[in-house]
This record gives sequence, C-alpha cells and structure tokens, in this order.
Amino acid sequence: MKRSILMGMVIAVFGGTGWAKVDLVTLPTRDTVQLTIYNSADLTLVRESRALTVKNGQNKLQFAWSGTLIDPTSLEMKPLASADKIDIFDLAYPPRVRELGLWTIRSGVSGKVPVEISYLTSGLSWRAFYMGTLAADEKTMKLEGYVRVTNNSGEDYENAQTRLIVGKIHLLDQIAELARRQYPHGRPGEGVVEAVPVIAGSRIREAKDELGRIEGSALDYARKVKTITREGLSEYFLYTIEGTETIPTGWSKRLLSFTADDVPVVNLYKYEEETYGPAVMRFLSFKNDQEHHLGQTPIPDGTLKVYRAADNQNHLSYAGQSSFKYIPVNEKVELNIGAVSNVTVNAVPIDYRTANYRLDDKGNIVGWDEIRSFKVTVKNTRDIPVKVEVTRNLGTAYWDLAKSGDFGDYEKVDMDTVKFTLTLGPRSEKTFGYDLTIYQGTRQEEMRR
Repeated sequence: MKRSILMGMVIAVFGGTGWAKVDLVTLPTRDTVQLTIYNSADLTLVRESRALTVKNGQNKLQFAWSGTLIDPTSLEMKPLASADKIDIFDLAYPPRVRELGLWTIRSGVSGKVPVEISYLTSGLSWRAFYMGTLAADEKTMKLEGYVRVTNNSGEDYENAQTRLIVGKIHLLDQIAELARRQYPHGRPGEGVVEAVPVIAGSRIREAKDELGRIEGSALDYARKVKTITREGLSEYFLYTIEGTETIPTGWSKRLLSFTADDVPVVNLYKYEEETYGPAVMRFLSFKNDQEHHLGQTPIPDGTLKVYRAADNQNHLSYAGQSSFKYIPVNEKVELNIGAVSNVTVNAVPIDYRTANYRLDDKGNIVGWDEIRSFKVTVKNTRDIPVKVEVTRNLGTAYWDLAKSGDFGDYEKVDMDTVKFTLTLGPRSEKTFGYDLTIYQGTRQEEMRR
C-alpha cells in the first residue's frame, strides 16, 4: 500500500480569538524532491518543492507525518518566489494531536506560490558493492561499482534526485529516536497550541546546514547516460545520481556507480600455515590512482566479487570475493579473495637431529643445535603463470638456514620469519628444501658474540 506524507492547505480568516472560517484545500503533489543520504549515519536530508495556493492574508498549512520516520523538529519551509511578500512562521503542534503540525503563513499575494519544504528523516540508507572481471591473462580487470539504495522510511519518494554522501557527521542526536517521539517536544500544554521552541535543535540545524554546505559544493552536469557524479568535498564525497529515481518505501534499488576498464592488477598466492592453515590463499591488489584508471575519488567500503572471463562467449567463472574498507586516492589495496585448490604448497619435515653439544663443568648438557630438514613442493595446475609466497615461521630468533633446490627469492621478514617467493609457469611444479638450525642454551650466547 502506497504511503505518502499527508499534507493539506487550510485557509483561515481570523476574527477575535477564534477561526471565523476554515477551508481545506488539497495540496498539489511534489514538483521535485531531492534526497541526500549519509552512509555513516541514519540520516537523510529531504528537499521538496510544491506550488501552494494561498490567499491574501493569513493561511494555515497542515503537515502530518504519520507512519514515517520524519523528525518534525527539523521541518522548514521557505518561499521560492515573492519572498518579500510572504512570511512563514514557526511550525506549531496542536495539543493532544500526534504527528501533526500547523504552519502559519501570512501572504501579500493570492495564487500559486512555489515553496521548498525540507526536513530530516531516517530509514534511508545505501551501501556500495563491486564486481571485478579479470582478463584471460589476469593482468587487468574491469571494475564496476554499484550502490544499493534502501528505503525503509515509511514514505514513497517518486522521481527523486538522489545524492549519496561518504563521510562521518558530527550530529549526536539520532533522527529515528526524535521521529518516534509521541509529541515533538514532550506532552503539549493544556488548551494551547505549542510552538516549536528555539532549541528546534541547534544540532538539527547544524546537521541541515552541514548537508546544505555539502550539497552547495557539488557540481551537477548532464550526461548522455545515467551515471553517478562524484565530487570532492573536503572530508566528504558526494555521489550524485543523474536524473531521477522512484524509490518506494520497503524497496531497494541498485544503481551503477562507475566502470573502469583495464585496471592493472597483481595476483599473488600466499602460503602461511600458522595464519591460513594448509590452504593457499589468493590475493588481488591494485591502486586507486590514475595509472590504474581510477583515482578520481576515494572508493567507499564494500564487497568485491571477482570473476574471470572463461571463454570468448563472455562466460564467467567465479574466482572469489573480499570485503574492504574505504580506499583513499593513491592508496594501494590488497584483497584476500579466498582459498584456492589449483595452486598448492606441501611443506613436510624429512629429518631431525641434534649436534654441537656444550657441557658445563659437571658434564651436563647446557647447549646444543637442533637441525630440522624440510621439503617444500609448490604446484601450479593453472594454465597461466602464478607467483607464490611461502612464509615459514621459525619460532625462535636464534637460527640459521641452508637452502637447496629451486627456492626462488628468499628474504628474512623479521627475527623469526622467512619468506620464499617463486614464479611458476603454467601447469608446473617446483621443489626446494632447507635445513633449519636452531641454537639452544649456551649456543644462543655463542651466536650473540
């Protein structure tokens, strides 16, 4: 069932302390509506324009927000024409009436007057997600960004211009809590019409001013295809969806954010038993800069699903996925897209012995060497070359290592960790070994000298 904000125009002629005549006039539908949705808070600024029919003199505008998450303390209205002839007074809330307010409008003109009504609401949100399609050689990737806008505000927004903001706000009040209050500012007084106090929220006004500043900094421009314009705004980034979208309450809508072709990527396979277990993990890295056909704006938090072109008919095979945090401009990101079975590492101990005993003056063993021998087999069953890192954690800072076989590049990562880096051709295998000498007892002191 379609929900919409219930509004009406009440034209009243005042005599003495009462209303001599009240006429209810149906308010025209929205001419335009604009949504600015924060990503880091349950907060949306709504700006809508309508053409009000007013008469010369005092008018009353009724606004009801039943079934929505609008914060009534944030409601504002301003004329878009004849501003010098129209005065809009504060919104007042009739006693013992829930979710309804009355604006007093004093007009020096009769006829239709365009006005802008703005307010804050909760229940609208968005999130980003991404699809990466690797080329056959997996050296480049087509990266597509999407946003999904979800509307649980209780209000349908038809033909709305939608803007999405990345960044953190400084508002302490939760709009949803304010919207759910039975009365905007507690229980109203007996027999009086309660006007919105000046506290109409310094924080509420601060949030609206902040959103207005962000919106005012954005540049809108026309494009031939529907896309999202991304503008840098200090600590924020604004994504403006070109054109308009209808977003009914209870629905979500997926929108294309950007497409970047031929993004250079690096594939790396990592084996580290203490961290990942016996499986080999695949990592995909790229940089958010112009060299990688990106770098115009930061990339919001999201999940990247990676596919590979399987044949010339554009069939895809799934490669893995990874979630990531906000990627600043010129920042490199390395994503763990999961375990693989087509690249394997098998590291097994093949020998153990002790040597080089040291004795004290009573004949007790106080120092010795442990020599452990390992065999490592790395296999690539893929039809393309792969690069594999094999990390070995030694468990001590007192060691020496002798290598043998096709071990590739070798480096000491830290005091107790080493890493072997190998490049394997398609459908190939490499084997290497190493003898690890661990110094125990007084042999450690000898090694420090």
